[in-house]
Amino acid sequence: MSTRFEHDDDGVLVIIGSGAGGGTLAHALARKGIKSVVLEAGKRYALEDIENDEWAMFEKISWLDERITAGPRQLSETFPNLPAWIVKGVGGSTIHWAGVALRFQPHEFRLHSEVGDIAGANLLDWPISYEELEPYYVQAERHMGVTGDASGMPLHDWNNNFMVLAEGARRVGYEKLRAGPMAINTRPYDDRPQCMQAGFCMQGCRFGAKWSTMYTDIPRAEATGYCEVRPNAMALTIEHDERGRVNAVVYADAEGNLQRQRARAVCVAGNSIESPRLLLNSHSALFPDGLANSSGQVGRNYMTHATACVFAEMPKPVNMHRGTTFAGIISDEARLDRSRGFVGGYTLEVMSLGLPFFAKFMDPANGGWGRDYAAILEKYDHLSGVWICGEDLPMEENGITLHDSRKDQYGLPVPIVYKGDHPNDEALRRHGQQQARSCYEAVGAVRVFDVPDFPTSHNVGTNRMSARPEDGVVNQWGQAHDIDNLFVSDGSQFTSSGAENPTLTIVALALRQADHIAERMSRGEL
Repeated sequence: MSTRFEHDDDGVLVIIGSGAGGGTLAHALARKGIKSVVLEAGKRYALEDIENDEWAMFEKISWLDERITAGPRQLSETFPNLPAWIVKGVGGSTIHWAGVALRFQPHEFRLHSEVGDIAGANLLDWPISYEELEPYYVQAERHMGVTGDASGMPLHDWNNNFMVLAEGARRVGYEKLRAGPMAINTRPYDDRPQCMQAGFCMQGCRFGAKWSTMYTDIPRAEATGYCEVRPNAMALTIEHDERGRVNAVVYADAEGNLQRQRARAVCVAGNSIESPRLLLNSHSALFPDGLANSSGQVGRNYMTHATACVFAEMPKPVNMHRGTTFAGIISDEARLDRSRGFVGGYTLEVMSLGLPFFAKFMDPANGGWGRDYAAILEKYDHLSGVWICGEDLPMEENGITLHDSRKDQYGLPVPIVYKGDHPNDEALRRHGQQQARSCYEAVGAVRVFDVPDFPTSHNVGTNRMSARPEDGVVNQWGQAHDIDNLFVSDGSQFTSSGAENPTLTIVALALRQADHIAERMSRGEL
């Protein structure tokens, strides 16, 4: 029988969220004998629930509670209630992620020092360096089963989609071409099978070859007897005592009943939208602007990566849907080089969409109509695609705020997710689109076209790390500047976005935070 902790047990840590940050943290703490209760807003799924069906899985696992997409983006019109594509379920967005597991580059932790102030951007160095995080990157790679040196697993074989892109990349002079690193097994590892190359990574891996806390960290944490996971438990507010230290979390259970779990400490890991939303909703007489918000930075500096999709029709069939979805990365442009007209860098990541998703995302404004649209779909088997993942500069006005009057099913103010582009983002995106186009034209593409913006799964910032309390929300350990037993454990603590997919860094930070919490507990500080 699973461990059950009493609601009045004030010796447990309460972790809100069960994805890359929360799930990893719960497991790491459990291995140290530290008790936790994980509150997860969504359901618990089993591998048998995962289907190789794009829209069926989208409807099943996505966070579809009301949200408002705002800002001067096409996305505000085409997806007005879906600003981000994340998961509501045990395992969080580690069910949905692509498996790309890149480390930040050393200079990306000190971008402000490298480039100085940029008008309109809210740049800041991280309060930690690459060298400090590097041992935890190694741990994270072994923990997740990332292909490459740490795990000893070879990189993935190149699928047709990447062969096409890579050949074009070679012809334009690129050299850093790899099918990884990815947290998708290329041979059996950590009691999980190797990739079956089925091509449905983003819908959830039904074989378990891709790392997800859903079937790794969460059940293993529970098996220790030191962790209880409560699905369908939507955190509403965090409470504190008269000294301002957090001591409980109020949540709605599956039947909508309000419950109150006492806590020794609280770790917030609900993604860059829900984490700041919870802190803002937890305002009180002592913290009238929300918890941990003396700087006014909670909810600000929302980043999604500067992204774009480019597809090409090739003369012969490519069948991009076959094989691992994102197993092909070109990193030549990830460097810091201001001569290109922008700061930060980007990666080119081969990408495939199944026909159902592609048909929607290719023309979201018009719903798919006309001869040109039909002509592209008729050549679906000839298509190759690439996704540009670039540094997205933090801007104070990009962020999460609470609607004045609209409430969700829990009675909470609906979040407004505002995102606009900095001119640097636009310059980077244009460069990436041109380079992708050049790659495809170099191998004889019949036509090359851009796919409009669609909801990204990369959401970072909004509770950022800072050395000084007045510049951010948490310190180098993810601990709130204002409240010493409140932590942020997800991607919302990112100070900058880097040019890399965020999951590996979230896991590395969670492992590091677990060590810090254990040390403080051993000293009687928590």
